[in-house]
Amino acid sequence: MRKLLQTSFLILITVWATYAQGQAISGKVTSSDDGSPLPGVSVSVKGTTQGTLTDATGNYRINASSNSVIVFSFIGFTTQEEKVANRSEINIQLKTDVRNLSEVVVTGYGQQIKRDLTGNIAKVRAADIQDQPVTTFDQALQGKAAGVQINSGSGKLGQGIQVRVRGQSSVSASNQPLYIIDGIPVTTDNLSISSASTNPLADINPQDIESVDILKDASAGAIYGARAANGVVLITTKRGKAGRTNVNFGAQYGSSKPTRKLEFLNTEQYVKFYNQAAANSDRIEGLDQSDPDSYTSYMKGFYETQGLGTYGTANQASTNWGDLAYQDAPYQQYDLNLNGGNEKTTFYLSGQLLDQKGILIGNALQRYAGRLNIEHQVSSRVKVGFNMGLTRTLNQRLSGDNQFDNPMQMVALPPMTPATDATTGLPVGTPPGDISIPVYYNPLINAGNAYFNTTVYRNISNVFGQLQVMKGLTFRTEFGLDVLNQQEELYYNSKTQRNFGSPLGLGRNRFARVENYTTNNFFNYGTAFGRSNLDATVGMSYQQSQRKTNFIEGQDFPSDAYRMIASAARKTDGSSSQTDYRFLSYFARANYKFADRYLVGVSARIDGSSRFGKNSRYGFFPSVSAGWVLSEEEFMKNTTAISFLKLRASYGQTGNAEIENFPQLGLFIGDASYGTLPGQRPSQLANPDLKWETTNQFDIGLDFGILNNRINGEIDYYNKQTSGLLLNVNVPGTTGFATQFRNVGSLENKGIEIVINTENLTGAFRWTTSFNAAMNENKVTNLQGQIIEGGINAMSRAVEGQPLGVYFTQEYAGVDPANGNALWYKNTTNTDGSIDRTTTSTYNQAQRVVSGSPLPKWTGGITNTFSYKGFTLNVLFNGVFGNKINFYGVGRYSSANGRFEDNQTVNQLVAWTKENPNTDVPEARLFYNNGAQSSSRFILDGSFVRLRTATLSYSLPKTLISRVKMNSVRLFVTGQNLLTFTKYAGWDPEVNADYIVSNIAQGYDFYTAPQARTITGGINIGF
Repeated sequence: MRKLLQTSFLILITVWATYAQGQAISGKVTSSDDGSPLPGVSVSVKGTTQGTLTDATGNYRINASSNSVIVFSFIGFTTQEEKVANRSEINIQLKTDVRNLSEVVVTGYGQQIKRDLTGNIAKVRAADIQDQPVTTFDQALQGKAAGVQINSGSGKLGQGIQVRVRGQSSVSASNQPLYIIDGIPVTTDNLSISSASTNPLADINPQDIESVDILKDASAGAIYGARAANGVVLITTKRGKAGRTNVNFGAQYGSSKPTRKLEFLNTEQYVKFYNQAAANSDRIEGLDQSDPDSYTSYMKGFYETQGLGTYGTANQASTNWGDLAYQDAPYQQYDLNLNGGNEKTTFYLSGQLLDQKGILIGNALQRYAGRLNIEHQVSSRVKVGFNMGLTRTLNQRLSGDNQFDNPMQMVALPPMTPATDATTGLPVGTPPGDISIPVYYNPLINAGNAYFNTTVYRNISNVFGQLQVMKGLTFRTEFGLDVLNQQEELYYNSKTQRNFGSPLGLGRNRFARVENYTTNNFFNYGTAFGRSNLDATVGMSYQQSQRKTNFIEGQDFPSDAYRMIASAARKTDGSSSQTDYRFLSYFARANYKFADRYLVGVSARIDGSSRFGKNSRYGFFPSVSAGWVLSEEEFMKNTTAISFLKLRASYGQTGNAEIENFPQLGLFIGDASYGTLPGQRPSQLANPDLKWETTNQFDIGLDFGILNNRINGEIDYYNKQTSGLLLNVNVPGTTGFATQFRNVGSLENKGIEIVINTENLTGAFRWTTSFNAAMNENKVTNLQGQIIEGGINAMSRAVEGQPLGVYFTQEYAGVDPANGNALWYKNTTNTDGSIDRTTTSTYNQAQRVVSGSPLPKWTGGITNTFSYKGFTLNVLFNGVFGNKINFYGVGRYSSANGRFEDNQTVNQLVAWTKENPNTDVPEARLFYNNGAQSSSRFILDGSFVRLRTATLSYSLPKTLISRVKMNSVRLFVTGQNLLTFTKYAGWDPEVNADYIVSNIAQGYDFYTAPQARTITGGINIGF
């Protein structure tokens, strides 16, 4: 009996203990802001010592009885308590408590809250880029991230856009950042047949983007190793959320106009100006104006041929050719997306139709985009997912800026020339009219007679599986593909014969296919012990990419009705090519936190690439970082004004591998035929030691919050030292080659970044401000004495001791008031070593000197958001300061004192005369280079401040729209590029002529289209 009682007592104790321990509870913790999972959340049973942390995907598991209370706490979020109440699954959304610090940022193969970061990552949210009337999402980032400069280059749609993160780090390799979409690196190479680059990012629908995280320092970027020297842009697309299915529809309409037009001479001004210019040239050569060989007689005949009629008539109608370059530019966009799911499966499905005309005649872009993102929880331990984005983009493109059929070049046509031939009714210069009139080719002829269409089909997709191996440890495998098919069709019929010299028509067709495959396989581990938190990542990645191109050209078509090259009488050119590259990588990262105040991070990546020599195929890229949350220390607990203060520092190494394929190999080319016999020849000297460009970067920063974080921000100083620049250098002729690709030289970027966010007013009327500014100083430190030149008249240089692309030309000294001659400073060296600053009117006596840099000293942006009872006004200004623009490409023709017959800008009317001796515009002299030579006269201040976007929106009250079963209704009006404040004399200070742009040749204006001023109105409806 006693044994029975003992046994019964033990069973009772066991049952009671089991009951006390309770059942297993699991779930997921996410942010209420955007639904993103929160790793490292403390999950504990109230009143006990039981506790755990959420893993990298926000999941947790803990034992608790049915009457227990579970506490969820996380720095930056409001602590939340939940009663178990016989539930086995409890999913929690934590609300933001401390402003900005709780924000989850993507770090590459993982994520962290901003409070725990020891690196520098700029985050741009979906709300910051939604409903912007832009064709590519990178345009919408302008002015929103410190140290990230974005230059659209021109107002042409779908053009390549320049993005620079903390300056330019290479002379010959790419300076563009690495773009990662949902963990997969995507193709961003220019695939254009012409000098005007295309932008592969135009194939991505901005409305599908959940967030953009920009990794700027080595600590953040080293996990991407050999391709992170220029920064990394991580793009996360939208996901579904468990719950009811939400349907959102958006539509917007609008139109665009050029931000600025330049004023050129009308007929009366033109005749007066060129009569004087011709007379001045006659005077210099001692010619009588009645002489049939005089300049004045030449202009008389020129007026006649250009349609003026009687010489000297000043009342003829003027053609404003500049206005004819532009067209009505309507904009329309439609978006539809559905998202929802249950506890097991979530989905996001979207579609977009965008149809936009450019401001220049003949330019337009259409995009059809669709996306499907699905995630499914197979079991408590296994999750799978699939992301797929499909687009078709049609870009009706224009020729390069330097081609005569570029519509912007119409401003050079004389104003007395009519736009329409009075006899044929066709644009002047169209056959059967006189094709020699106007003086240059008339781009209006292209309408209906030529096209340059680029059609892209793009598939960016990935599939993943994730396994929770054990508590805190997950394994994820991903496979992604980016398949890009680009077809370029260019056709000019017989009416355009003056442009290409093909009387019977010209056709070109180029097809490029890029297949880019990537697999990532990695483990994430997170745990807590005592007052410590540790999360670690280790894995491998493999990428291979292949590009194939085919090209054919044909001339002479039976009639203008035939446009396919199959009908061309002569197949005049053709080629095909293939190029490949591969990367094999291993990476690891660990972040350690102690007592919520001491932070340490380390990461490393080993990259192997097919682009580099067999002796240097693999590179090692480590980084280390640390942070100290001073506001958690006892000595700051009583500092009420400062609510958060963190000091952080990092040092690491990244690389740049973005060069053409096979630079390390000894190559042959099969173009050495002799007669009818094929032949080959060596074309490249091998370099088995060729390796990456390497950037060592140091960063120290301070994150702060004041007055309960109503004022918060960060201040950073960085120093980037790049060595082993990849350059083609001269080699001895005895090698049989002129150059070899080697690692030569170094450059540096140093700078400061400032970010300040403020909540100025709270309550019913809310006003917030976000400000960022960045200073960057670029300098080439070593080229082993080489000077690399580029640009028009070699005015740009890479030279030691100067910023990359510095302008190097003669220094303009103004006008000699005695005779109207242009003057230059000699800048020669005297025998005593001093510089001769006297002036000369003989151009060749002046030495070339540094005349400014195209790289800005400061960039920045400020956003103010005002909201009141459903109304929201968001206003963004951004600015670029301290850079110069090279206007010589335009100026030597249209602002150079009648050097040629091109129409002139109106500021040339103040050219020197005896009655107007005090001017900086030399005397006008037809066909004379009086100040028209390249010089600092055409190096202009490119600083500007622009009202980039302004959006006024109104959200209807829920009490009203709920009656018709709607979740939300938002009406909005958006303006882009509304105002520009600048001293720049050209069309637009945000310029990079597309035919000449390179790492060295920057900031040129050559009849480059200005940015568009776009105003749209729209509606978003949620069901």
